[in-house]
Amino acid sequence: TLSAIMSGICLKMMCVIKKGAYSLILFLFGGIGYSFIEVLWRGFTHWSMFLLGGFCYLLMGILAEQCCGRLPLWFCCFFAALSITFLEFITGCVVNLGLGWDVWNYADQPLNLMGQVCLGFTSLWFLLSIPVSELAFWMRKKLNRL
Repeated sequence: TLSAIMSGICLKMMCVIKKGAYSLILFLFGGIGYSFIEVLWRGFTHWSMFLLGGFCYLLMGILAEQCCGRLPLWFCCFFAALSITFLEFITGCVVNLGLGWDVWNYADQPLNLMGQVCLGFTSLWFLLSIPVSELAFWMRKKLNRL
């Protein structure tokens, strides 16, 4: 009937809105958190780091949803660290090498790739992924209850 169809459409719309709100919350949380870490670590940040952080945390939310409780935490954190490093590399190639903004340069760090990423920071992302994965998973559970 028409009422059943409308009810189904409304339910699907609410699901889309809920997923969109969840994604926006994760993006904003990640952007602010990443920028805060930058300020603590280097004393300053750049607006492109807000965008990178938002996308990284959005990815962390997806990984947490797929990994937490299903796969070993170390594996999830390893994959998260590699994913964040990949996003940093792509961002660095665009903003530093392509646009010449010189937001960061890891050329003086050991085991760096084109001065955009280095193994040391990938290791730090691995360690940071432990609490961040748990937080993203917790946020997902709380937002699903709304």
